[in-house]
Amino acid sequence: MAKFIIRKPEKEVISLRIDSELLKNIDEKSAAVGISRNELINQMIRFAFSSMDDTESE
Repeated sequence: MAKFIIRKPEKEVISLRIDSELLKNIDEKSAAVGISRNELINQMIRFAFSSMDDTESE
């Protein structure tokens, strides 16, 4: 399995609705590694996209 590497690229402001429990987990992890919630979410999304199977679902 590929390793998740934390980085800090430029961002654009958007609004996002997220499950409360998931947000709690994100906040705990971002505090533990010393980066913002926003940065962690961006890196997790980027990792998810890079790990996706490019074949179309049926």
